[in-house]
Amino acid sequence: MTPTLPELIDAAYPGLAPQERRVADLLRTRPELGLLATSSELARTSGVSKATVSRLLRRLGFEDARAARAALREQRAAGVPVRDPALGDPVSAHLEQDVANLRTALAGIEAAGLRVAARAVADARQVLVLGHRSGRPFAALLASALQQVRPGVHLVPEAGQTLAEHLVDLGERDVVVVVDLRRRSTAAAQALAAVAASPAAVLLLADPSVPHDGAVRWRFDLPVGSPSAFDSYAAVASVVSLLAGAVLERLGDAGADRVAAIDRRYRELGELVPSRRSS
Repeated sequence: MTPTLPELIDAAYPGLAPQERRVADLLRTRPELGLLATSSELARTSGVSKATVSRLLRRLGFEDARAARAALREQRAAGVPVRDPALGDPVSAHLEQDVANLRTALAGIEAAGLRVAARAVADARQVLVLGHRSGRPFAALLASALQQVRPGVHLVPEAGQTLAEHLVDLGERDVVVVVDLRRRSTAAAQALAAVAASPAAVLLLADPSVPHDGAVRWRFDLPVGSPSAFDSYAAVASVVSLLAGAVLERLGDAGADRVAAIDRRYRELGELVPSRRSS
């Protein structure tokens, strides 16, 4: 059976460049565009160059957009759906895309690379966690988790402050974790360039569409494709949890003792509602 467009994309995705993945994400969630759009229109819609679109189509086995449209029309005429059957059910479609995003993200993170990055975060003199727009809630989530297991973790920039106050003291023993996601602001791009130029080691958690040629030490790609008009962040939240857990494991007893001490303070201050235990 001839593969559908989403199946072709899934097979090729691990080997795609970040900008190619941007077009692939668009076609994965809106495969009907393959029937209708020219290379120029796909480039304009996904925010990449026409050459990037052409490279992606060749990787998928098509000579150009015209050939892709012809092949997809033949599939439709033969009764092969352009969209995955699950996409008729929004819940199933969302689940399928989230699973695909998770598989892609976790497959791209080598266990050794995760351990090295976690060791750097655990052993750093201080850790800054930076995020703008969609990246900010996940930066806050990561910073909160890391603050549970080690001191010297700061979510930046703080309210009412600029980034400069936090960058001035960065040194080689420090780590900056940047969460940078699609539809990023100019401030996010400038902040990433600034921390990459600092002496600190930088870990970038980003969806594949985020370009950056600066000197980041590690990069974990986190797809945010969704069958809806809004991005899905299942892979982002999962990798945040994975990274925080790896840092806690690296810290061993010191991290566990800190978590326990904070938990005792929660109870002393009555800051958390006690969890209900089943009888």
